[in-house]
Amino acid sequence: MKSFVSILLSLTFVAAFACERMPKEKKGAPAPAEGQTTAPKEAAGPKALKVEFYVMSQCPYGVEVENAVKPVLDKIGNLIDFKLDYIVNPLPDGSFKSLHGQPEVDGNIVQLCANKYAPEKFWAFLGCQNKNMRDVHNNWKACAEQNGLDVAKLQACKEGQEGKDLLKASGERAQAAKAGGSPTIVVNGKPYAGGRSTNGFMRAFCEQLPAPKPAPCADIKPPPVVNIVFVTDSRCKECAKFERGLEQVKRMVAGAVVKKVDYTTEEGKKIYDEAKLTMLPALLADENLKKDEEAYPRLARFATPAGSWLMLKAFPQVFDPKGEICDNTTDDNGDNLIDCADPTCRFNAACMEICDNKTDDNKNGKIDCDEPDCAFDFACRKEVPNTLELFVMSQCPYGVKAFDAMKEVLKNFGNKIDFKVYFIADKVGTGFNALHGQPEVDENIRELCAMKNYAKDFKYMEYIWCRNPQIHNPDWKGCAKDGIDPAVIEACFNGEEGKKLLEDSLLVAKMSKVGGSPTWIANGKNKFSGIDAETVKTEFCKYNDKVYAAECKNTLTKNTQMPAGGGCGAK
Repeated sequence: MKSFVSILLSLTFVAAFACERMPKEKKGAPAPAEGQTTAPKEAAGPKALKVEFYVMSQCPYGVEVENAVKPVLDKIGNLIDFKLDYIVNPLPDGSFKSLHGQPEVDGNIVQLCANKYAPEKFWAFLGCQNKNMRDVHNNWKACAEQNGLDVAKLQACKEGQEGKDLLKASGERAQAAKAGGSPTIVVNGKPYAGGRSTNGFMRAFCEQLPAPKPAPCADIKPPPVVNIVFVTDSRCKECAKFERGLEQVKRMVAGAVVKKVDYTTEEGKKIYDEAKLTMLPALLADENLKKDEEAYPRLARFATPAGSWLMLKAFPQVFDPKGEICDNTTDDNGDNLIDCADPTCRFNAACMEICDNKTDDNKNGKIDCDEPDCAFDFACRKEVPNTLELFVMSQCPYGVKAFDAMKEVLKNFGNKIDFKVYFIADKVGTGFNALHGQPEVDENIRELCAMKNYAKDFKYMEYIWCRNPQIHNPDWKGCAKDGIDPAVIEACFNGEEGKKLLEDSLLVAKMSKVGGSPTWIANGKNKFSGIDAETVKTEFCKYNDKVYAAECKNTLTKNTQMPAGGGCGAK
């Protein structure tokens, strides 16, 4: 799935820790305005290293890098042109929208005011606030008094137009830098991908400073050597595209020694078995990664034990080196079925019909819309009144919102809508890959099992609505109640039935060319996005208002807290 690859490759190795990105950035680079944070004030110079931090005052990851860079600035700040700006969205009424709400907006403003009126005391003030980042909208006064800032002047700036102007200019600089996640770090005009500890910043900055290097650069602790192996297979056409992540690994793990090994070699087979792998490609690191005080804290949540190695979940595993290769006219897995005749090749591009090219692509004697799987392709879909399809990932927060919206939608239409649900993930070999990992795969299957066995009056939705508030809780059985038997769902989940249900569901999403959760299709042909009941009702009624004249006039709940087009994956 394209979105899965892009998210993990771009976020895992470039910004493994960041507060969620904001909506689309504005274009254009405004000139620096008065009050742009600079520390220390005298840092700029013709050969100074330019370092830009773009943060949110209540984002823990932004606070983390602020605290980490402070000792570096204390030692070599006279050589660094350091600037700190804030990620916000200006609103038409002159206010601002920030990820963590109005308290964060207030915190951003007061920090900009502090820097303008007391730049020499700014870092002490900021360090005080950062001890309780969730309270930056309240603790500023105590921190100002504690560090000798003029409280009255700070308050006037914070509460007046001056503070708003400072934040507007700061936010424009962040947008010009295309800073959507906190922290976004730019060094000499290029995205920073080094370590975020004090030692990591010191090493990265010292490397870019011109000679002669300042004395503190000689005291940097060397990184441990970390052996990293990219295990791939020359027969896998998709595997090569994941190699671009290796350069990002080298930047993140300062002591990385990266090696590419092919499964078809003896060394490759040995490592494959040692790491107890089942699919490729795989990115493995030795235990020395745990000794890297800069890289490991960032990568720990993506690292899982794999025999004597640690496997970094950097991309989906898409190739079974012991399975059927679907386009080589060979029975690779020894089941007497060759290429597309092998069931595991059903989702392989070489075996899927292209539904609008007048060609028998998969060579089964059926062309385009005559192929059963093409029934869901938009080239072959038919207009079917009164139908509503929802494509989701069960653990996507936007998908959860969409499911919850259906409670009100179904009630409004008296459960008379022909409503169907399909899940978005990847079929890989004999298994599945989902954006939110194996727990999402498992929940997809359980929900499909509930749909299969409790379809009457959408009874299965009671299970889903019960699960949604704690969708990541592995204890699902508490929601199989009031006529939904957990034993029935468990039997379906553990058997082949559940896997087949998910495979069929994924095929519908794939043939429908849907990759974003949630995506809706009304009457078989009309695709739209939305996460609230009013949007779903309105879009459905565009095509069914004559049948539901009264119901379509009702006003349902409109969710204003999340963007209408929000979603997981690629739209």
